[in-house]
Amino acid sequence: MTDIQVTPVETGKDLDAFLRVPWRIYAEDPQWVPPLLLERRQHLSPKHNPWFEHAEAKLWIAWSDGVPVGRISAQVDRLRLEQHKDEAGTFGFLEAIDRQEVFSALFGTAEDWLRSKGLQRVFGPFSLSINDESGLLVDGFDRPPSMMMGHVRPWYGPRVEEQGYTKARDLLAYWVDMTQPFPDSLKRLIASGIGDSRVTFRPMDFSRYTEELRLIVDIFNDAWRDNWGFVPMTEGEVRHLAKSLRPLIKPEWVTIGEVEGEPAAFAVTLPNVNEAIADLNGRLLPFGLAKLLWRIKVRGTTSGRMPLMGVRKRYQGGVLGAALALGVIERAYEYHRARGRVTGAELSWVLENNRPMRRLIERLAPQAYKTYRIYQKELT
Repeated sequence: MTDIQVTPVETGKDLDAFLRVPWRIYAEDPQWVPPLLLERRQHLSPKHNPWFEHAEAKLWIAWSDGVPVGRISAQVDRLRLEQHKDEAGTFGFLEAIDRQEVFSALFGTAEDWLRSKGLQRVFGPFSLSINDESGLLVDGFDRPPSMMMGHVRPWYGPRVEEQGYTKARDLLAYWVDMTQPFPDSLKRLIASGIGDSRVTFRPMDFSRYTEELRLIVDIFNDAWRDNWGFVPMTEGEVRHLAKSLRPLIKPEWVTIGEVEGEPAAFAVTLPNVNEAIADLNGRLLPFGLAKLLWRIKVRGTTSGRMPLMGVRKRYQGGVLGAALALGVIERAYEYHRARGRVTGAELSWVLENNRPMRRLIERLAPQAYKTYRIYQKELT
């Protein structure tokens, strides 16, 4: 018999306990960055997160002797099911102490719920979707995560695999040292790829902020539509993204590449919020919000992340497409390098089988410094 009990999250008090589970798991891990509790509550709130307009999630906590020792979520995304037609649900928000019976109880509960929804397989972790925090860290535990990227203890991967899960895909994160000049060889590649084409690069127009972000998402949805696991962003999610990102970015942090005046590529860079919140212990009040805004808006972070980049599908596979991809990256690189504050940035994530993109990025960063794994399991 096991002493593990798994209970659903049904009240605000339950949600607080769910969100607080990581504090127990990572108490002795210097690389862990406590997430902002307010942001996590809003992320899991149907009132605040438009993902719930086309999906549902269930949350559970594992207990031992009255102490929370793990948690998990399970998700059914109707938009994802329409896109992939694979009868698959997902799991996420996985945290657990290093005990096989805790993982078994959590996954057994989540899988039973997905079966009750008529689903035949499960992928994860996604917290909540592939457009949010994705993958389980399996390599690169010695450095803290960048914003919107996960961090776990080394036992997670083996414990998940004990539950019958196998690798579906790996997601790679690259770290770029921005103290070095952008390589001349890549500048020449950009110039030769553009050739006689009328290609221009510009920053985001903040006077048309929402329209510009809608344009970026349109390019993103077109560029990524054939990628494994892709789920398009909805109009509601675009509006939510616009509101969430506005306090973090400046016009020059976003580069749009145009061909003959038509937007064809983009790159979004963000300050590494994890660097700014690492010592706030998850709380914005009473002084955390002021510290966060000062660290991002006034002092600036020393690291960044490029979470979004894309080239329209019709340009991919050719030299112009490669030049557009490198061109938007170079503009962001040169902007930050000229100001001297940002010394490094994460480019993430990239599917392991996206060889064209990996070849380009690996001209800047020879190898991935972190690997995140998406797992899969048949439920029949």
